[in-house]
Amino acid sequence: MYNYYEILSITPHSSIQEIKRSFRRKAKEIHPDLNADARKRSEEEMKLLLTAYKVLINPEKRKQYDRVYKKVYSRHAFDYREYLKRKKNDYYSQAKLIFYDLLKFRREDAINLYNSLFRDGLELENYLSRADYMDCVFLLAESFADRGEYILAYELYKKIYMYELKEPYFHHFIEEVIDRLREIVCFKMIGAVETDVIINYLHDLIEFNFSNKDTAFFYKKIAEVYSDAGNNEIALIYLEKGLNLNHKLSGVKKLKEKIGYHGAVSLQNT
Repeated sequence: MYNYYEILSITPHSSIQEIKRSFRRKAKEIHPDLNADARKRSEEEMKLLLTAYKVLINPEKRKQYDRVYKKVYSRHAFDYREYLKRKKNDYYSQAKLIFYDLLKFRREDAINLYNSLFRDGLELENYLSRADYMDCVFLLAESFADRGEYILAYELYKKIYMYELKEPYFHHFIEEVIDRLREIVCFKMIGAVETDVIINYLHDLIEFNFSNKDTAFFYKKIAEVYSDAGNNEIALIYLEKGLNLNHKLSGVKKLKEKIGYHGAVSLQNT
């Protein structure tokens, strides 16, 4: 008997929303179209994932499955989490516990353990395989962002991106990482983080050199931040930089009126 909860990386207590969320994440990981080198294995895994999803998403089928599941898995089930928790002085086990809790939607437990052990000095990357590290940091960043801790979330997403540049792993996920970096700095941080910090992070994004379109958008955001801070002179310079890269830059009409943009300005090194 297959353990459908394990296949979906959820628990028997997971809600319908948790099942859907985990299915989407797992489907992205193993979809055959995104795993050309292991297509046959991916197709088999995808079929099994779909079967597990269809059973657990249906209340009646899930109830029938649970009757058998409890008999097979509950009697002598090995409590992996408790096993890891007992090994408090083993950083490898504690790193695995953080990842395990994130996968099982125990975000607060994972964050508390991460904050107590790995925020200052120790690096998760030293205690997890590369694949587990990348996935774990992605889930950690997502958790911090949901808590409104945008600087921590940004720094973790940035780690993933920098690792990806050195040695590709995420492949199809990297666009999502870029989207999240962009969303955090350009939208989430606005009004929640000091102006100087936001500007520094926007320059950070510009240095990543994603695309001319992206870079133009970041210049526009810097112009908006400076304008909101009352510095229209510098805002003019950055808006001009953005327009030079993308003359069709959208959403600039009100900004132009606000900062008094009437054409080309003298660009300076800023």
